[in-house]
Amino acid sequence: MSEETMSVLDFEKPIVELEKKILELKEISKEHKQDFSSAIKTLDEKCEKLKNEIFSNINAWQKVQIARHPRRPHTLDVINFLMTDFTELHGDRHFADDNAIVSGFAKFRGEPVVVIGHEKGKTTEERIHRNFGQPNPEGYRKALRVFKLAEKFKKPIITFIDTAGAFPGIGPEERGQSEAIARNLFEMSLLKVPIIACVIGEGGSGGALAISVSDRILMLENAIYSVISPEGCSAILHKNDISRISEIAESLKLTAQDLKEFNIIDEIIKEPLGGAHRNIDETIKNISNAILKHLTELKKMPIDKILDERYKKYRKIGEFKVLKKKRTMIKQSKNTNPPLK
Repeated sequence: MSEETMSVLDFEKPIVELEKKILELKEISKEHKQDFSSAIKTLDEKCEKLKNEIFSNINAWQKVQIARHPRRPHTLDVINFLMTDFTELHGDRHFADDNAIVSGFAKFRGEPVVVIGHEKGKTTEERIHRNFGQPNPEGYRKALRVFKLAEKFKKPIITFIDTAGAFPGIGPEERGQSEAIARNLFEMSLLKVPIIACVIGEGGSGGALAISVSDRILMLENAIYSVISPEGCSAILHKNDISRISEIAESLKLTAQDLKEFNIIDEIIKEPLGGAHRNIDETIKNISNAILKHLTELKKMPIDKILDERYKKYRKIGEFKVLKKKRTMIKQSKNTNPPLK
């Protein structure tokens, strides 16, 4: 079985089968020099209708699968498409270089920026080399070193989030995984340059947060961003009951639409119908336009205002309000219950 066949999601199969029939008909038409344009047009319309029906009703768990799609664009795809003069920087100056995080200087639309992101890799060899996009503490320390260079040279920072989480091995824990993540959260909150974070695939736990404390958080339409994966939540709460995975994904509120509603992210970046992997060029153009818009806005603001707004942004996350009805019930309860002696 080819990698392409293995990467077809269950709910995509009817679409893929129809697309194969259209392709076969086009090849037969070309080979035998016969006109099947009418039949091809009918099938194209049927395929488009089917895509609309399927992808307008996908649930949270299906979005998790799209976010993890192996043909989805990764950080290096975005950098190579959007940036010019990318010069990668390696190493944390303490222990080693971490291939799960790429970082360096580049030009975005002609403007010098610093870019940092998780990289999962595409082939099996690349994924092993990149540790499947799961950084060690040296990856976060490398990121911090480059953040500080951005601040020193007054260059905006753009980060791309795409990780299942920080690598949970014994070695990373011995080398201070949690401290490295916490240090990045602290330092990023104080960096005196504009920061834009873009969740392009998975945004998993502290592994994602460590490079996403920013002034603007953008998120692709089918990306996910959560404190824990549905599988991790299932293991803790339901003893790996896979039958409840869809319910768990829904309850985690990890989709871009959920997070926009909670005012955690600032913009949802549209993907082509069916997901980013179906039209990578269009997806990256949409990312580029969104980044440009927010970067232009941030550049007009004085740095003191940027820092003040960044502080307020994160102070607001996690707020809760007692509903009016609930307050009334509490008040009535206090009035009707006699005080304890």
